[in-house]
Parts: sequence; structure tokens; C-alpha cells
Amino acid sequence: MDAIKNEYQVILERKAEKAEGSYTAYLFEQGIDKILKKVGEECSETIIAAKNNNKEETVFEITDLLYHILVMMAEQGITPEDIDEELEKRAQKRNNLKVFHKVDKNS
Repeated sequence: MDAIKNEYQVILERKAEKAEGSYTAYLFEQGIDKILKKVGEECSETIIAAKNNNKEETVFEITDLLYHILVMMAEQGITPEDIDEELEKRAQKRNNLKVFHKVDKNS
């Protein structure tokens, strides 16, 4: 996960620098609506690649999706550490299995 944290740092730098010609800076300039649109597009492309059972394309699309999610996180002030903390909380609940109510489909 170091690669994700490193990418997040680069995204923060691009946000601060507002470098001309930077796609990341362009996304921040356009705002949250554009960023969310790209997250949605990349999510759909990831689903299609997975549905096509193409590992190479799926990895490529997951990477695009993660990048755009990191941009969204930076825009919202959410850090990778915030995500790590939430994952840790969920890991502590792993042995607390829920019992799901079964529905009788014949009634």
C-alpha cells in the first residue's frame, strides 16, 4: 500500500502546485463534480473489464479508478490513514458474524 500513499502525496503536490498541463491539477480546477464524474466513469470501465474476464485490462482500470478515488479523497480532505483506520476497525469485527434472517419464498 506504499504505492497508494506515494501516489496520494504526488496528488497533493499537484493540487498545491496547480502546474499547467497537469491532468491532476485540471481535475482540482474543475472541482468535485468533474472528479466524481471521472470516478463513476472509471468504476463502470472497471466493471466492464472484469465482466470481460480480461485481467490485464481489469488491472489497468482498477488503477485508473484508484487514482481518481485518491483525487476525490484529496479534494475531500480524506487521507489514506483515514482509510487504514476504518479498515482496522472492520478487521476487529471479522469474527462477529451476522446471522441473516431467511425469507420463506413460498409464503
